[in-house]
Amino acid sequence: MSIPPLNQEGKDDTFSTNKLMQEEPNPIKDFLFDYIKKSEEKIQGLTSQSKFTEIIDDVLENCYDIVISMGEKEESLGILATGVLHYILTNALVSSQRKIDYDGIQLDIVIPNLKTLEIDPKKTLIICIPKTIDKNIIEQKLEQLQKIQPIKDNIWLVITRKLDFQNKTYVVEKKNASFSKIIYDIAQFVNVHGQSKFKILRI
Repeated sequence: MSIPPLNQEGKDDTFSTNKLMQEEPNPIKDFLFDYIKKSEEKIQGLTSQSKFTEIIDDVLENCYDIVISMGEKEESLGILATGVLHYILTNALVSSQRKIDYDGIQLDIVIPNLKTLEIDPKKTLIICIPKTIDKNIIEQKLEQLQKIQPIKDNIWLVITRKLDFQNKTYVVEKKNASFSKIIYDIAQFVNVHGQSKFKILRI
């Protein structure tokens, strides 16, 4: 699935592989970006064609088993999902902020930014990557997020197993992962709610 890049004004999250690795040393993150570097020709080819879902599928196919052997499954896959999503959001030129604190609440990813969240929540997406499968913990996190993002449909979950939450949920699995479709849905969201009127989807 091809998603043409979005030419949006302003970019909150300037990303590079080296920068991310320098910010927070982590063996899973290091492994992910070592893989991306080793697969540079293939990954760059997919990126140039805006085939971001295929990049996610490729990373999960080749990194999943090793990553879950490096630590607790949910936390490890959460770190992997966070890293690959940061990489793709930046290469897709989607404005975002990541790993920020807002009124004492930790936010994993905000699209496009906190300023828009404060002014117009309906144009703001929060992606929650709880790194756990404990339903009570996830429910508590969602309740916190709904205090600052009252539109439940604009809070999305990335977890390792499908649970019965009303929020849109993406599951990180080795094959047929719904997580690989998240960038397409983000593109749809930005196309409808974003400041740019440039049509980024070709369906």
